Amino acid sequence: MSTRPHTPPAGDNLVIRGFSKSFNGIRVLDGVDLTLGYGEVHGLLGQNGSGKSTLIKCLNGAYQPDTGDLLVGGRELPLPLPAGEFQNLGLSFVHQDLGLIPELSVLENLKLVDLSRSRTWRIDWRSERRRTAAVLEQYGLGDLDPDRPVSALSPTERALLAIVRAVEAVRASANHGVLVLDEPTVFLPREGVERLFGLVRDVSAHGTSVLFVSHDIDEVREVTDRVTVLRDGRTAGTAVTEDCTETTLVEMIVGRSLERAAERSAVARVSTEVVLTAQSLITPGLRGIDFALRGGEILGVTGLAGSGFDDVPYALFGAMAGTEGSLSTTDDRPALDLSAVTPIALLERGIALVPGDRQHDGAAMDLSVGDNITMQVLDDYRPWLLRRGEMDARSAELVREYDVRPADSRAVYGSLSGGNQQKALLAKWMQTDPRVLLLHEPTQGVDVGAREQIFAVLREAADSGMAVVCASSDAEQLARICGRVLILSRGVIGAELVGADLSKDRILETIYNSAPVAAVAS
Repeated sequence: MSTRPHTPPAGDNLVIRGFSKSFNGIRVLDGVDLTLGYGEVHGLLGQNGSGKSTLIKCLNGAYQPDTGDLLVGGRELPLPLPAGEFQNLGLSFVHQDLGLIPELSVLENLKLVDLSRSRTWRIDWRSERRRTAAVLEQYGLGDLDPDRPVSALSPTERALLAIVRAVEAVRASANHGVLVLDEPTVFLPREGVERLFGLVRDVSAHGTSVLFVSHDIDEVREVTDRVTVLRDGRTAGTAVTEDCTETTLVEMIVGRSLERAAERSAVARVSTEVVLTAQSLITPGLRGIDFALRGGEILGVTGLAGSGFDDVPYALFGAMAGTEGSLSTTDDRPALDLSAVTPIALLERGIALVPGDRQHDGAAMDLSVGDNITMQVLDDYRPWLLRRGEMDARSAELVREYDVRPADSRAVYGSLSGGNQQKALLAKWMQTDPRVLLLHEPTQGVDVGAREQIFAVLREAADSGMAVVCASSDAEQLARICGRVLILSRGVIGAELVGADLSKDRILETIYNSAPVAAVAS
C-alpha cells in the first residue's frame, strides 16, 4: 500500500466528466468519469479494450472526445483544445516507449522540453550541463552523466529519465500539473520499479497529480492512493486503494465474482495413466531431460533465461531444429524419434501447441477470427467443397464460448487485443481435441480478465482428462494452475515441486538455487 507521509492539498486538480468517444459507430468510451486530487497518485486499471488507451489519447490531444467536460486546476476548458494546449496546461505523459531519442545525450533529451517552449536557438551548453546535473541530483539521479548517450543507459535509468523530463515539463507550466504514466514499469526489474515508485512519491509530495496506468494490480496497490477501473468503455468504479484486495480489484475489472476453489485441486484430478513420456530430450538449450506426463495433469516448466525451459513445448511438437530424443504416447504405436518427426505426425498423436509468439507463429493476422479458429479442422467441413455456412456457425459459437471480443467471428484477428487473440488461439487448438496441450507463456501480454479466463479453460481441460504442459516464466501463474512444476537449470532438470511447495515464493527461490535431479510422473 501507499504510505506517503504528506497530506495532499484540498480539491481536484483534474476532473473528467462524461467522456464519450466512438469510432465507426462503435462506442469505446461511454460516459467515463475520473478525478485526481492535488498530490494524488491515482491508478487506472482495466482489461485490454476497456478504453484506457482511448482515454489517455483524449487527454494528450491525439483524440477529441465526442462529449464530456474537462477541468484542470479548477478551470473548465472548452473542447476541442488546440494541439499542444494540454502541455501548456501542465499535462505531461510517459508512455511505454518512453519517447526518448537513443542517439542523443541525457542533456539533449532533457533540453527538448525547453526547445519546444523557447524561441531562442542559441544554447549555452556549459551552463546547460550544470543545470542538467543539478536537476538530475534533485531527483536522485546524480550518478548520470549529462553527456552520456541515452542508448548507453539501463532500462531503469531510461524510465527514470523519461519521468524527470515529464515532471520538468509539468513544472514549466503555471499549474501544479498532472503526470500520466502509461505502463511505465513493463520493462523494469524489481529494483527499477522501486526506484520509479520512490520518484513518483517525491513528485506527488509537491502537489503534482499522477495517473498511474497499469495491468499490474500489485503495483497499483503499492503506489496509489485511489484506483479507478474501466470496463467496456465505462467507469466500473473508483475506490480507496488501501480498502481493496487483489480479488476485489480483479472482480471489478472482469465484472463478476471469481471462482478459485478449484485451483489447488490440480493434483487430486490427475489419473494414473501416463499419456506422454519424453526421454533424452536434447535441443540447443536442453542437455537430455526425461519426464512423464499423466492424464489430467497440468505440468509447469520454468527456469531462468537460458535454462532451456522454453524449448520444451517446441521440442515436444517437432517444431525446433536440432531436437533429439524420443517421445512415447499411450497407444500401441512405436516411440517417435524427435530428430525426424514433424508437427503433423504429433498432431496425429493428439498433441497440440499454443506458441508464445501468437502474432508470428500462432495465427494469420490478416485473416478473420473465424478463419483462424477453423484452420486446423477444415477436413471436418468437406470432403468436396467447404461447407462455409457450417464453418461460420461453428466459429461464431466458439467466439461466444471463449468470450472473444468483439464477439464477431468476421473481425480481423490482428485487430484484437492480446488477451482476445490468445483466447481465439485456445479455441483453435481445443477444437482438435488434443490429449496433450503444450503452451509457451500463455498469458504473456494478456490483461487480468483474459488471464482468469485462460486459467479456467486450462483447468476445465485438465478436469476432462487432458494433459497440459505450460512453459512459463510467471511463477505466480504456475503456482495457481499447476499440480507439478519442473525447474530447469543449464539445460537439465534442477528441481521438481509438488503440493505444498507450489507457491510463487518457493518456485522463485528454487529457480535461483536449483541443482540437477531426475524427474518422473508423480
